[in-house]
Amino acid sequence: MSSETTDGAPTDHLRTSTRDPEDLRRRLEAWLATRPEVGAQVRIESLQSPEANGMSSETLLFDASWLPASPGGERVERRFVARMAPAVDAVPVFPHYDLGAQVRVMRLVGSRTSAPVPAVHWYEPDASVLGSEFFVMDRVDGQVPPDVMPYTFDGSWVIAATPEQRAHLQATSVDVLAAIHGIEVSTASLAALDLHDEPEEADGRDEPDGPDQTEPTTDALLARHFARERRYYDWVRGDLRLPVVERALDWLEARWPSHAVAAPPVVCWGDSRIGNILYQDFEPRAVLDWEMATVGPRELDLGWFIFLHRFFQDIAADFGMAGLPDFLDQDTVARQYAERTGHEPRDLDWFVTYAATRHGSIMARTHLRRIQFGEATMPDDPEEMVLHRRAIEALISG
Repeated sequence: MSSETTDGAPTDHLRTSTRDPEDLRRRLEAWLATRPEVGAQVRIESLQSPEANGMSSETLLFDASWLPASPGGERVERRFVARMAPAVDAVPVFPHYDLGAQVRVMRLVGSRTSAPVPAVHWYEPDASVLGSEFFVMDRVDGQVPPDVMPYTFDGSWVIAATPEQRAHLQATSVDVLAAIHGIEVSTASLAALDLHDEPEEADGRDEPDGPDQTEPTTDALLARHFARERRYYDWVRGDLRLPVVERALDWLEARWPSHAVAAPPVVCWGDSRIGNILYQDFEPRAVLDWEMATVGPRELDLGWFIFLHRFFQDIAADFGMAGLPDFLDQDTVARQYAERTGHEPRDLDWFVTYAATRHGSIMARTHLRRIQFGEATMPDDPEEMVLHRRAIEALISG
């Protein structure tokens, strides 16, 4: 997610960790040496964290090498990425991180679809190794549309691209969503992925009892998702109040999307946005960041996909830049998605508003994290932590 100064201006720095990089390197090197697939004399070099994107899980990029088991072989050199759950003292964005579920959904999507998901080699649930559970996957070369400074700002490689190149990037990104949503959701797949939300529910709707139910309904799964978002808002705010988020949640609940939930559920990426895709020649090479993966209506992903671009476009407009007003347009994205899947997106205005509301809670949490790191101060009005509060108000006012 984007970072900003106390006056709302984006910054060129994101701090996400309280851990010592050299200590992490030594511990990761020792752990890697215990893997049966890895040879002797393991070395890890060039361990670093990306700065242009990411405010949730902690990401480590590193180069590793080792001697093969057979004598006389040349040294093996590999490039990896480790994803770690954030330390508690780093003010995590979310209250719970299930990296095991992320690994399961990445492997499922990678094996069952054409979506380019990096191969996951190892998952380590023992938090004592690095201070939290983690997994290691292949590192893929490519460009990512940056959050900091936003890709809608003058000078970004997305702005510098031709209209034809951006149109290709958009079309192939919609292809990624269509591919992910092609996985058939069944009771067995839900049980295997273990992507059910917490058991507490609300709204009095019929909800799935768990993996023993014959078929989970999309309406019930969305109800679980919505109830979780209410609990997440309460967790984020603590003793504070964010009236704009509360009004939006009430608005959404009063206008439940009856059409979208009539379709069968799908596996959803969750944090579905171009800032979580690595591109090469405007083609997706790797789909990243699966901590928000869930099961529900397709429109969950589509709404997030559309709104997150609006969010960055609004920031560019606030700073007097043209940005990309015609890029990732809601009507065009919906048409392209329907052409690829045969599914006509429904209730998209509701899901875009839901995405904006959910992002409001996340923005407040990331601002609190920056306060913890001494990069921001608490505003007199806590609602100012929701950088796009005017956009939320506009959405719920029609």
